[in-house]
Amino acid sequence: MQLEWLTILSLPIVAIACWLYTVSVAKSRFPKLRNKRICLLIAHPDDEAMFFAPTLLALTDPSLGNHVKILCLSSGDADGLGETRKKELVKSGMLLGLRQEDDVFVIESAHFPDSMTTTWDKQAIASLLSDAFAPNLANPMKNKSADAPTATIDVLITFDKFGVSSHANHISLYHGARHFIASLIHNRPGWGCPVDLYTLNTVSLVRKYTTFLDSITSLLAMAFGKKQMEAHPSPLLFLSGIGEVRIAQQAMTTAHKSQMRWFRWGWIGLSRYMVVNDLKLEKITGR
Repeated sequence: MQLEWLTILSLPIVAIACWLYTVSVAKSRFPKLRNKRICLLIAHPDDEAMFFAPTLLALTDPSLGNHVKILCLSSGDADGLGETRKKELVKSGMLLGLRQEDDVFVIESAHFPDSMTTTWDKQAIASLLSDAFAPNLANPMKNKSADAPTATIDVLITFDKFGVSSHANHISLYHGARHFIASLIHNRPGWGCPVDLYTLNTVSLVRKYTTFLDSITSLLAMAFGKKQMEAHPSPLLFLSGIGEVRIAQQAMTTAHKSQMRWFRWGWIGLSRYMVVNDLKLEKITGR
Protein backbone atom coordinates (compact mmCIF):
# COMPACT_ATOMS: atom_id res chain seq x y z
CA MET A 1 0.00 0.00 0.00
CA GLN A 2 2.80 2.42 0.86
CA LEU A 3 4.51 1.66 -2.45
CA GLU A 4 1.30 2.36 -4.33
CA TRP A 5 0.95 5.74 -2.64
CA LEU A 6 4.56 6.61 -3.41
CA THR A 7 3.96 5.72 -7.05
CA ILE A 8 0.85 7.89 -7.24
CA LEU A 9 2.56 10.82 -5.54
CA SER A 10 5.55 10.58 -7.86
CA LEU A 11 3.46 10.85 -11.03
CA PRO A 12 3.10 14.68 -10.93
CA ILE A 13 6.86 15.03 -10.38
CA VAL A 14 7.59 12.76 -13.34
CA ALA A 15 5.09 14.67 -15.52
CA ILE A 16 6.66 18.04 -14.66
CA ALA A 17 10.14 16.65 -15.28
CA CYS A 18 9.05 15.40 -18.71
CA TRP A 19 7.53 18.79 -19.49
CA LEU A 20 10.69 20.68 -18.58
CA TYR A 21 12.75 18.23 -20.62
CA THR A 22 10.56 18.84 -23.69
CA VAL A 23 11.02 22.59 -23.21
CA SER A 24 14.81 22.22 -23.24
CA VAL A 25 14.69 19.97 -26.32
CA ALA A 26 12.41 22.35 -28.23
CA LYS A 27 14.58 25.36 -27.45
CA SER A 28 17.87 23.68 -28.35
CA ARG A 29 17.03 21.45 -31.32
CA PHE A 30 14.14 22.92 -33.27
CA PRO A 31 14.27 25.81 -35.77
CA LYS A 32 13.84 29.42 -34.78
CA LEU A 33 13.11 32.66 -36.57
CA ARG A 34 15.99 35.12 -36.45
CA ASN A 35 16.37 38.76 -37.45
CA LYS A 36 12.80 38.97 -38.75
CA ARG A 37 10.22 41.73 -38.82
CA ILE A 38 7.19 39.94 -37.40
CA CYS A 39 3.55 40.93 -37.03
CA LEU A 40 1.12 39.02 -34.83
CA LEU A 41 -2.38 39.56 -36.24
CA ILE A 42 -5.15 39.15 -33.64
CA ALA A 43 -8.84 39.95 -33.42
CA HIS A 44 -9.25 41.14 -29.83
CA PRO A 45 -7.18 42.41 -26.92
CA ASP A 46 -6.27 39.32 -24.84
CA ASP A 47 -5.87 37.01 -27.89
CA GLU A 48 -2.12 37.61 -27.65
CA ALA A 49 -2.03 36.33 -24.06
CA MET A 50 -4.62 33.54 -24.16
CA PHE A 51 -3.48 32.00 -27.44
CA PHE A 52 -0.06 33.30 -28.54
CA ALA A 53 1.91 33.87 -25.33
CA PRO A 54 4.48 31.08 -25.99
CA THR A 55 5.05 32.50 -29.49
CA LEU A 56 5.58 36.05 -28.26
CA LEU A 57 7.82 35.02 -25.38
CA ALA A 58 9.97 32.95 -27.74
CA LEU A 59 10.23 35.36 -30.67
CA THR A 60 10.94 38.44 -28.55
CA ASP A 61 14.06 36.85 -27.07
CA PRO A 62 16.66 39.62 -27.68
CA SER A 63 19.27 37.07 -28.78
CA LEU A 64 17.17 36.27 -31.87
CA GLY A 65 17.18 39.85 -33.16
CA ASN A 66 13.50 39.88 -34.14
CA HIS A 67 11.26 42.93 -34.07
CA VAL A 68 7.75 41.82 -33.13
CA LYS A 69 4.62 43.94 -33.41
CA ILE A 70 0.96 43.26 -32.65
CA LEU A 71 -1.88 44.34 -34.95
CA CYS A 72 -5.33 43.96 -33.39
CA LEU A 73 -8.35 44.49 -35.63
CA SER A 74 -10.81 45.50 -32.92
CA SER A 75 -10.73 47.08 -29.48
CA GLY A 76 -13.06 44.41 -28.11
CA ASP A 77 -15.69 47.04 -27.44
CA ALA A 78 -18.70 44.68 -27.32
CA ASP A 79 -19.19 45.53 -23.63
CA GLY A 80 -18.22 49.19 -23.95
CA LEU A 81 -14.68 48.62 -22.63
CA GLY A 82 -12.77 49.42 -25.81
CA GLU A 83 -10.54 52.13 -24.38
CA THR A 84 -9.74 50.06 -21.31
CA ARG A 85 -8.94 47.00 -23.37
CA LYS A 86 -6.59 48.90 -25.67
CA LYS A 87 -4.54 49.97 -22.68
CA GLU A 88 -4.60 46.42 -21.33
CA LEU A 89 -3.30 45.10 -24.65
CA VAL A 90 -0.33 47.45 -24.54
CA LYS A 91 0.50 46.41 -20.97
CA SER A 92 0.19 42.74 -21.87
CA GLY A 93 2.36 43.14 -24.96
CA MET A 94 5.13 44.70 -22.90
CA LEU A 95 4.94 41.89 -20.35
CA LEU A 96 5.24 39.37 -23.18
CA GLY A 97 8.40 40.95 -24.55
CA LEU A 98 7.59 43.67 -27.07
CA ARG A 99 10.26 46.34 -27.40
CA GLN A 100 8.03 49.38 -26.96
CA GLU A 101 4.41 50.40 -26.51
CA ASP A 102 4.28 51.79 -30.06
CA ASP A 103 4.64 48.21 -31.34
CA VAL A 104 0.96 47.63 -30.52
CA PHE A 105 -1.63 48.81 -33.05
CA VAL A 106 -5.39 48.62 -32.56
CA ILE A 107 -7.82 49.20 -35.41
CA GLU A 108 -11.30 50.53 -34.76
CA SER A 109 -13.49 50.14 -37.82
CA ALA A 110 -17.08 49.34 -38.64
CA HIS A 111 -15.67 46.62 -40.91
CA PHE A 112 -14.45 44.66 -37.88
CA PRO A 113 -17.11 44.54 -35.13
CA ASP A 114 -16.33 42.51 -32.02
CA SER A 115 -18.78 39.62 -32.39
CA MET A 116 -18.82 35.87 -31.81
CA THR A 117 -20.93 35.37 -34.93
CA THR A 118 -19.87 38.07 -37.41
CA THR A 119 -17.52 37.05 -40.22
CA TRP A 120 -15.19 39.85 -41.25
CA ASP A 121 -14.70 40.41 -44.97
CA LYS A 122 -11.43 38.88 -46.14
CA GLN A 123 -10.94 41.59 -48.77
CA ALA A 124 -11.24 44.30 -46.11
CA ILE A 125 -8.63 42.52 -43.98
CA ALA A 126 -6.31 42.02 -46.95
CA SER A 127 -6.65 45.67 -47.98
CA LEU A 128 -5.81 46.83 -44.47
CA LEU A 129 -2.73 44.56 -44.39
CA SER A 130 -1.64 45.83 -47.81
CA ASP A 131 -2.00 49.45 -46.70
CA ALA A 132 0.01 48.71 -43.55
CA PHE A 133 2.77 46.49 -44.88
CA ALA A 134 2.85 46.69 -48.69
CA PRO A 135 1.46 50.07 -49.77
CA ASN A 136 3.18 49.85 -53.17
CA LEU A 137 1.23 46.69 -53.90
CA ALA A 138 -2.11 47.71 -52.49
CA ASN A 139 -3.77 47.82 -55.92
CA PRO A 140 -3.83 44.42 -57.71
CA MET A 141 -2.02 44.46 -61.02
CA LYS A 142 -3.92 43.55 -64.17
CA ASN A 143 -0.79 42.59 -66.08
CA LYS A 144 2.19 40.45 -65.17
CA SER A 145 5.24 42.17 -63.72
CA ALA A 146 8.89 41.20 -63.56
CA ASP A 147 9.41 43.22 -60.37
CA ALA A 148 9.86 41.43 -57.08
CA PRO A 149 7.11 41.95 -54.48
CA THR A 150 8.19 43.82 -51.36
CA ALA A 151 6.80 44.31 -47.87
CA THR A 152 7.80 45.93 -44.61
CA ILE A 153 7.39 42.70 -42.63
CA ASP A 154 8.92 39.27 -43.12
CA VAL A 155 6.50 37.15 -41.11
CA LEU A 156 2.78 37.31 -40.38
CA ILE A 157 1.33 35.10 -37.62
CA THR A 158 -2.36 34.51 -36.96
CA PHE A 159 -5.01 31.83 -36.30
CA ASP A 160 -5.62 28.84 -38.55
CA LYS A 161 -8.90 28.12 -40.37
CA PHE A 162 -10.50 26.75 -37.19
CA GLY A 163 -9.60 29.78 -35.08
CA VAL A 164 -8.66 27.66 -32.01
CA SER A 165 -12.03 28.43 -30.41
CA SER A 166 -14.15 28.49 -33.61
CA HIS A 167 -14.59 32.25 -33.10
CA ALA A 168 -15.83 33.82 -36.34
CA ASN A 169 -13.49 36.80 -35.96
CA HIS A 170 -10.46 34.54 -35.50
CA ILE A 171 -11.33 32.48 -38.56
CA SER A 172 -11.79 35.66 -40.60
CA LEU A 173 -8.19 36.64 -39.87
CA TYR A 174 -6.98 33.39 -41.43
CA HIS A 175 -8.85 33.99 -44.67
CA GLY A 176 -7.93 37.67 -44.78
CA ALA A 177 -4.24 36.93 -44.19
CA ARG A 178 -4.19 34.31 -46.95
CA HIS A 179 -5.89 36.77 -49.30
CA PHE A 180 -3.21 39.35 -48.47
CA ILE A 181 -0.36 36.92 -49.13
CA ALA A 182 -1.89 35.82 -52.43
CA SER A 183 -2.25 39.44 -53.53
CA LEU A 184 1.45 40.09 -52.94
CA ILE A 185 2.49 37.52 -55.55
CA HIS A 186 -0.46 37.91 -57.90
CA ASN A 187 0.78 38.42 -61.48
CA ARG A 188 4.42 38.15 -60.36
CA PRO A 189 5.54 34.82 -61.82
CA GLY A 190 8.84 33.38 -60.64
CA TRP A 191 8.97 35.32 -57.38
CA GLY A 192 8.48 33.96 -53.91
CA CYS A 193 6.35 35.85 -51.44
CA PRO A 194 8.26 38.33 -49.24
CA VAL A 195 6.03 37.47 -46.26
CA ASP A 196 5.75 34.05 -44.62
CA LEU A 197 2.34 33.32 -43.13
CA TYR A 198 2.35 31.06 -40.05
CA THR A 199 -0.90 29.89 -38.46
CA LEU A 200 -1.56 28.56 -34.97
CA ASN A 201 -2.61 24.91 -34.93
CA THR A 202 -6.06 24.14 -33.55
CA VAL A 203 -6.08 20.91 -31.54
CA SER A 204 -8.85 18.66 -30.26
CA LEU A 205 -10.92 19.60 -27.22
CA VAL A 206 -9.16 16.95 -25.12
CA ARG A 207 -5.70 18.24 -25.98
CA LYS A 208 -6.77 21.86 -25.56
CA TYR A 209 -7.24 21.39 -21.81
CA THR A 210 -4.26 19.19 -20.95
CA THR A 211 -2.07 22.19 -20.07
CA PHE A 212 1.68 21.34 -19.91
CA LEU A 213 1.04 17.65 -20.64
CA ASP A 214 0.42 18.56 -24.27
CA SER A 215 4.05 19.64 -24.61
CA ILE A 216 5.00 15.97 -24.81
CA THR A 217 2.36 15.22 -27.45
CA SER A 218 3.35 18.27 -29.48
CA LEU A 219 7.04 17.46 -29.32
CA LEU A 220 6.47 13.90 -30.50
CA ALA A 221 4.18 15.08 -33.30
CA MET A 222 6.84 17.47 -34.55
CA ALA A 223 9.69 14.98 -34.15
CA PHE A 224 7.96 12.34 -36.27
CA GLY A 225 6.02 14.62 -38.61
CA LYS A 226 6.99 16.14 -41.93
CA LYS A 227 9.36 19.07 -41.51
CA GLN A 228 10.72 21.86 -43.66
CA MET A 229 14.05 23.00 -42.23
CA GLU A 230 15.39 25.49 -44.78
CA ALA A 231 15.08 29.28 -44.92
CA HIS A 232 11.36 29.00 -44.20
CA PRO A 233 11.09 26.37 -41.44
CA SER A 234 7.84 24.60 -40.69
CA PRO A 235 6.36 23.70 -38.32
CA LEU A 236 7.58 25.93 -35.52
CA LEU A 237 7.22 24.74 -31.94
CA PHE A 238 7.33 27.08 -28.96
CA LEU A 239 7.20 25.55 -25.48
CA SER A 240 7.16 27.61 -22.31
CA GLY A 241 8.72 26.63 -19.01
CA ILE A 242 7.39 27.42 -15.54
CA GLY A 243 8.64 31.00 -15.47
CA GLU A 244 7.30 31.79 -18.93
CA VAL A 245 3.90 30.29 -18.14
CA ARG A 246 3.77 32.49 -15.07
CA ILE A 247 4.47 35.57 -17.24
CA ALA A 248 1.71 34.53 -19.64
CA GLN A 249 -0.71 34.17 -16.73
CA GLN A 250 0.32 37.58 -15.40
CA ALA A 251 -0.42 39.08 -18.82
CA MET A 252 -4.01 38.05 -18.20
CA THR A 253 -4.37 38.60 -14.45
CA THR A 254 -2.49 41.91 -14.16
CA ALA A 255 -2.92 43.40 -17.65
CA HIS A 256 -6.31 42.16 -18.87
CA LYS A 257 -8.07 42.67 -15.55
CA SER A 258 -11.35 43.65 -17.21
CA GLN A 259 -11.57 40.20 -18.82
CA MET A 260 -10.82 38.02 -15.79
CA ARG A 261 -14.19 36.33 -15.37
CA TRP A 262 -14.38 32.93 -13.67
CA PHE A 263 -14.04 30.85 -16.83
CA ARG A 264 -10.81 32.61 -17.85
CA TRP A 265 -9.20 31.47 -14.61
CA GLY A 266 -9.89 27.96 -15.84
CA TRP A 267 -8.38 28.79 -19.23
CA ILE A 268 -5.10 30.18 -17.93
CA GLY A 269 -4.77 27.20 -15.61
CA LEU A 270 -5.68 24.40 -18.00
CA SER A 271 -5.21 25.56 -21.59
CA ARG A 272 -2.28 24.11 -23.52
CA TYR A 273 -2.10 27.41 -25.45
CA MET A 274 -0.63 29.06 -22.36
CA VAL A 275 2.24 26.56 -22.61
CA VAL A 276 2.43 25.26 -26.18
CA ASN A 277 2.21 26.91 -29.60
CA ASP A 278 2.81 25.02 -32.82
CA LEU A 279 2.71 27.05 -36.02
CA LYS A 280 2.41 25.88 -39.60
CA LEU A 281 3.77 27.73 -42.64
CA GLU A 282 0.91 28.24 -45.09
CA LYS A 283 1.58 27.40 -48.73
CA ILE A 284 -0.14 29.99 -50.91
CA THR A 285 -0.02 30.67 -54.63
CA GLY A 286 -0.87 33.90 -56.39
CA ARG A 287 -4.40 34.39 -57.57
